[in-house]
Amino acid sequence: MTRVDFYILQDSRADARHQFTCKLAEKAYKQGRKVYINTASDQQLKQLDELLWTFRDGSFLPHERYNAGELDEQPILLGHGIEPDGPDDVLVNLADDIPAFFSRFKRVAELVGGDDAQRESARDRYRFYKDRGYTLNTHKL
Repeated sequence: MTRVDFYILQDSRADARHQFTCKLAEKAYKQGRKVYINTASDQQLKQLDELLWTFRDGSFLPHERYNAGELDEQPILLGHGIEPDGPDDVLVNLADDIPAFFSRFKRVAELVGGDDAQRESARDRYRFYKDRGYTLNTHKL
């Protein structure tokens, strides 16, 4: 069964979730896991695509935007509103809703920013997972 981790960020800056997304993707990548980052919008996808190149000095995380039907060799994929064909290790969900394909992943990371709207949306997602019996873990950062 899918394990779901909620990462509660105290930082309410707009880029805090993006920075943590990069750190989480880097950790999973170093552990040999494949990561799919489900973004909330095309603009967020573009921002993360750029940030994964530069978020840490001397660091680069191999990634690419997911395109349906194409063979994706990169360990980190970015997508918006599309189910990936490939990796099923880690799903990082940045959207306000739960993607229909979440349960095929071994782990789901729900990143919750410091503002009230994100926290309320996260509470709804938490209830959804809990009502269906998923293992939930909460990490306050």
